[in-house]
Order: sequence, then C-alpha cells, then structure tokens
Amino acid sequence: MKKIILSTLVTFLTFTIAIAQDFTTPDTGVTWTLDDIATASPTTITISGNEYTLLGNLTIAESDTVLIDSDLTLLIASEKLVTVFGTFTVDSDMVTITAVDEADPYEGFRFEEFSEITIKNATIQYGGGLRVLTETFSIDNSTITHNVSGATTSAVIQFSRGMPQITNNTISFNENPAIGSAANSAVSAYIFNNIIEGNNQANRNRPQINMGTTMAAEPLQIIQNTIIGDPAIDEAGGIAVANFVGGNINAIIDANTISGNRFGITILGEIDSVEITNNIITDNNIQGDPNIGGSGINLNSSAIGPDVIATGNEIRGNHWGITLQGSASINLGDDAANPGGNIFSNNGNGGAIYALYNNTENAIEAKHNCWIEGQQSTPEQVEEVIFHFEDDASFGEVTFDPFLCGVLGVEENTIENVSFYPNPVKNEINFNALVSIEKVEIYGVQGNLISSETISLGQNKISINLPSGLYFVNFSSNTQSVTKKMMVE
Repeated sequence: MKKIILSTLVTFLTFTIAIAQDFTTPDTGVTWTLDDIATASPTTITISGNEYTLLGNLTIAESDTVLIDSDLTLLIASEKLVTVFGTFTVDSDMVTITAVDEADPYEGFRFEEFSEITIKNATIQYGGGLRVLTETFSIDNSTITHNVSGATTSAVIQFSRGMPQITNNTISFNENPAIGSAANSAVSAYIFNNIIEGNNQANRNRPQINMGTTMAAEPLQIIQNTIIGDPAIDEAGGIAVANFVGGNINAIIDANTISGNRFGITILGEIDSVEITNNIITDNNIQGDPNIGGSGINLNSSAIGPDVIATGNEIRGNHWGITLQGSASINLGDDAANPGGNIFSNNGNGGAIYALYNNTENAIEAKHNCWIEGQQSTPEQVEEVIFHFEDDASFGEVTFDPFLCGVLGVEENTIENVSFYPNPVKNEINFNALVSIEKVEIYGVQGNLISSETISLGQNKISINLPSGLYFVNFSSNTQSVTKKMMVE
C-alpha cells in the first residue's frame, strides 16, 4: 500500500515540474533574447533548433527589452499572451510568430502605454491580434494573417493613441478588420503601401480600415494602399473614418486602390479637414443592396462644416459614385484651389446611373470633372447622372459646368494622365491613351520584367495572364514613361 502511494506521488511531482510557468522580466534595464528567457525559465520557452515555443504568458517589464534579431519561428501555446511595458523589437530577415496549434490560437500581443514597439519582416498569424496602447509603434514589411479575436476584438491591429506607422505590409483574411482605432481615441496613423485583403471574415458591418477620431494638428494618412474585398464577405467596407464623440477628423486619403468591398470610402460625423485624392475606387457593391451600401464615396454629417476636398479620383462600377447625406458637403472642383479631375463611370443601380447623389440642402461645387467616361458629353447628359436640385427642389444644387472628358488641353496631354482599369485586374486592362503609348511593360515586385508588349495605333487594351498578386505596369512613349501599381485577382 505504501509503495503504491509513493509511486503515485512521484508521478504527480514529475508532472507539476513540467507545467509551463509565466515569466516576467526583472525590470533591470537588460536586453533579453528568447534564448535568455529560455535559460532563465526553461518551462516558459523551449528551444529546438531555430524553433522556439512559448508555453506560458510572457511579460516584458518597463525598463527591459526583448530583441528578436535572428531568423526563427516562435510558436505560442493556446491562450498565451505577450504583454509589453518596455521595448519589443523584431528586426531580422524572416521571423514567423504563430500558434502551436493553428486550430487553437494564442491570445496575441498587448503593447501597453509608453512601451516601444518595432516589428519588421515578420509573419504574425493564428493569434489574437495586436492591441496597441502605446504611441510608439511601427510595423513594416510584415504579414498579418488568419488572426482571430483575442487581445483585441475590434481589429487585428487596434490603436488607442498617437501616430503609429503601418507600412508595406500584407494584412489579409483576419477575423476582424485589418486596422482600427476606438471612437473616442485620437489616432493619426500613417498607413502606407499596404495590401489589405479579405479582412472582417466574421462578416460584421465593419470596414477593413476602421478609424475613429484623429489628432487635431496631425492628419490621419491613408496613402497608396490596395484594399480588396472578399466576394464571400458582403458586410466588409473599404475605409471608414468616423467622429461620433465630438473629436476631430483630420485626414488625407490618397492614391489608394479600393475594390470589391461593400463600399469604398465613408466619412461620418463632423470634420476639420479631409482630402480624398487620386484614389481608384471600383466595384464596391458586393452586398448588392443600394439602399444600405455601395457608394464609392459616402459622406454623412449632422452638422455643416468644412468641405471634404476630392480631386483626381477614379470612381467606377459602384452602386453610387458619391453620396452626400445629412449636412455633409464636398468640393469636387472649383475655380480656385481645387482642379477637380474626378472621373466617373457606370456607377448605378436600378437601371439608372448616379455619379453624384446630393441628398443634402448644400450647394455643391463640382467643376472640371469627367462625369461620363469615354465620351464628350452634353450638359443634358451630365444632368442625367447627377441627382440634385433639378430632381428635387429640397436638395442643394450641384454646379458641374464646366466639365471635361476625353480630350485634355495640350499642356495636360502628358503620359502622367494615362489611367487603366479595372484594378484589380482579372484577364485584361483597358487604358486611356491620351498620348501615344508605344509600349506596356509589366514588372514584379522585385523589379523583374515579366512581359513587354508593343502597342499599335489605337490599341487601348491588353490581355493579362498572371498569378494573383501585386505588379507594376509601365506605360511609355518615345519621350515619356509612367509606372503604376496593378493588382491581379
């Protein structure tokens, strides 16, 4: 009887020793590697070659640093959380942070206020997202994919303050939106050159970039991103910036490609300054109900404020081109500082085309735009695609004349004005050859030439047969050239 009891006790003791322990760095101003943590607490991190397994919760104290500067894979056990009060740096060529079991995600990362976070060249997947409470945060050239609710439930990267930097990343197929901030936070993020695709897999009524209020003196900048919807997810929009709490909206939304979402861009609430420029906004109509979505650009405000400035946008194939609600106002072109230059094509529903729907009492300046792409229109034809005072006397008048389409002035006839569509591309692109284009070349993201085609006189389309991904298309004449980003579905 005693021997049986002893054997059972020994087995129990052996098991308890193997239980993973949480670990907190000692707050002594030291830089720790994962090897250092494994040495200090071998039941928190185990090592096998260049594969590290985090078995317990890890906390980085205020004065300490955890540095990952070699290529490795960090596996994190189910429900485990990395909390950072100090400094966390990932800076190597290739670091993968993933779950021990992809079907049983880890809790994610929580970056506390005043922590300092730098992440480069990392793949972060199958976790609970990045909850960013600090002002000092940057993530670059990384992939964030297949994450679920955990440390954050609002967006896979969720901000609370400051001017975080999100550059050159791929953020795709996460349960929640890609990037977000709380309604009452002052966040002026720099969101540049990211590929954002298929986020909000939970299919809630949320956009892929979902921002609240901004800092008063520094703009939120959403620039040169590609934002693509998932056809199977019909509730996910493109970009939203909302002010429901009496804060500030100061934003620049420039040179993005936004396609295949429930809507393109929406600005909600009172604004201080918003510029929407040079975006390509196409086919944001996947929900299929024009009564509740499908605008290329939608503005909705309860109070009259400064005009949103919109210049040089290409808006095609949405249920609506631009819709204005409440007291919202927009300047689409005037005889002063805004040159207009917005292009509209086939934005419609119910058999009618709606380039601009002014559902407000505000008079709208909308000069120097192309309202019906591909033709020299008459004022009567333009009137047909704009809903305003002429259609319902309770709404404000849209001043759309002068307008332009097709032929530019001699001084504007440069190859910089060449545009192509659709983008993203499936099997061909159409381009507006306002100058004589002699060659179209397609390059990969590494700068490698993939194809080159000589363009015959009058030709305005080429076939595309490429795997899905990001490419660059170069249009050239005998004296000029321009390169533009192209996304292939």
